[in-house]
Amino acid sequence: MAASAPIIVYPPDEDGGRRVRANGAILGRAYNVNDLLEFLRRAGLDPDEVDLDGALIQWRGGGPDRWTPGGAA
Repeated sequence: MAASAPIIVYPPDEDGGRRVRANGAILGRAYNVNDLLEFLRRAGLDPDEVDLDGALIQWRGGGPDRWTPGGAA
C-alpha cells in the first residue's frame, strides 16, 4: 500500500469495533489502537512510523482515543 493512501477509521459500532479501510478495501475491525496498528503493519506500513494524528488516517466519529459507541472514550 502506498504511504500516501488514506486510511479511514469509521465510528465505533455497538460492540466498540471500528471498521478500517484502505485503498477501498476493508482491512478489518479494530477494537483498539493496537488492532489498528496491526492492520496497518499487514498492509505494509511500519507501525512505529504511523502518526495516529497525521494526515494519513481519517478518523470518523472520534479520534484514536474513542473505541466505544455513543461518545464515551
